[in-house]
Amino acid sequence: MKPTMIIADDNNQICNILSTYAQKEGYKTIIFNSGDEILKQYEEINPHVILLDVMMPVKDGFEVCKEIRKKSNVPIIMVTAKGEDFEKIMGLDIGADDYIVKPFSPGEVMARVRAVLRRIDSDNINSPNCFACGNLKIDIEKYNVYIEKNKINLTKKEIELIWILATNKSKVFSRENLLDSLWGMDYYGDIRTVDSHIKRLRSKLSAFEHPDWDIKTVWGVGYKFEVRK
Repeated sequence: MKPTMIIADDNNQICNILSTYAQKEGYKTIIFNSGDEILKQYEEINPHVILLDVMMPVKDGFEVCKEIRKKSNVPIIMVTAKGEDFEKIMGLDIGADDYIVKPFSPGEVMARVRAVLRRIDSDNINSPNCFACGNLKIDIEKYNVYIEKNKINLTKKEIELIWILATNKSKVFSRENLLDSLWGMDYYGDIRTVDSHIKRLRSKLSAFEHPDWDIKTVWGVGYKFEVRK
């Protein structure tokens, strides 16, 4: 599955040029010409990165960035025809990750995208709330799970399940251990709840290759996160 990039600009020519370059970089691109349309569809699209023009009809880029930052830390690069310092400062202060002034070269924009994503990946790896193994990355603070650049659509409990297994590599957890850890000792459900969550989690993870690791069943005991040498 390709990572998704939102390109938002009221100039269709700019959108088409950026889309062509982004697709060469391996992105699926979705174009918007107004800020309100982004906010209506943002959560459904769940993009990996956003190129966001400041001057758009209905809602401008600053408004859109503010609204998205209430819900997500997705990388946002602001794009504008204006080069005033106060606009750059405003964009960065409200949560933008970078800022590009028109006119620009599409190649420079893609280089900025790569730089922002590298920086974010580096921050995540060094965070105590993040785990990385092979092509797997888990951010338990933001409740995000990635295989390569692909964000996996998991429920809250599924994310907590893979987190507790992955951060305790090779440790075998019984179904009772996992039930107590994730649902609490006062939970009156059946231990088969764990099995059903493991089954759904494996099904979602199996959509992407992960040769370096896997969730293994230890027969008669429970489950473990296994790292393959």
